[in-house]
Amino acid sequence: MNRDVASLVEQSRQGRARAVARLITLVEGAAPQLREVMAALAPLTGNAYVIGLTGAPGVGKSTTTSALVTAYRRQGKRVAVLAVDPSSPFSGGALLGDRVRMSDHAGDPGVYIRSMATRGHLGGLAWAAPQAVRVLDAAGYDVVLVETVGVGQSEVEVAAQADTCAVLLAPGMGDGIQAAKAGILEIGDLYVVNKADRDGADAAVRELNHMLGLGEARAPGDWRPPIVKTVAARAEGIDEVVQALEKHRAWMEEWGVLLHRRRVRAAREVETIAVTALRERLADLHGDRRLRGLAEDVAAGRTDPYTAADVLTRELTGD
Repeated sequence: MNRDVASLVEQSRQGRARAVARLITLVEGAAPQLREVMAALAPLTGNAYVIGLTGAPGVGKSTTTSALVTAYRRQGKRVAVLAVDPSSPFSGGALLGDRVRMSDHAGDPGVYIRSMATRGHLGGLAWAAPQAVRVLDAAGYDVVLVETVGVGQSEVEVAAQADTCAVLLAPGMGDGIQAAKAGILEIGDLYVVNKADRDGADAAVRELNHMLGLGEARAPGDWRPPIVKTVAARAEGIDEVVQALEKHRAWMEEWGVLLHRRRVRAAREVETIAVTALRERLADLHGDRRLRGLAEDVAAGRTDPYTAADVLTRELTGD
């Protein structure tokens, strides 16, 4: 193993934030050492509880995340936050406002906060987020909170990257209708109605209960997503959220759901890496020119898209 990589991994295990930051930077930049880093981290992963926090803009995701960090730190757990922010379509930079909103934890050595830009990736998560979560897991953090971009319907991708997915809503924002449209009700393991001191909080809870009840009948042992009201700015209801999260984790462990979700997550990660490698190979082989030729044949009716795809696949894989 490269001595620098081994040193970074060891330092990250010792809780050195700078080493963790360096490893995530290698991930984001798809550095040449990335394969070696992932190989070194693999035996160290599988212990962190990964919680996804998603919801429409303005519901208080960052405030809730900060309050959850405080609650878990009171339990003596090391906590990492991966906050995925939108990228500017002009500069490619991110807003990265979460560090400002979570400044209360800046001096706590048991907390690590990292903002990542989506860089145009749809789904509310940066493309490198799964590998970044792996770094934080291997670094020994007990809880990893993944806060996603508030991008509405495409946020459902967070469900594939977390052990437990918490969906945040707020009264008076039309979240009930939006949730039904976006399919968010299908991914939530827990629903948090934040800003519950506002008018309409009880109505939002009733609407959520009604919409959850419209789903298929649940078999014995199935998880019924709870609904918790919070005022995250005052830390009200946060302990109840933590209790609901831990209850869901216990249920997943009892019924084998946790292991299944992690296997699905790993499968998606492997698939993404493989597809990326194929795209790079396509570029290396001047496949874009070949692809244009095949596209012309399809458009002219000389062949069909499936046959053209088979030709391109054989050329890329050498079969």
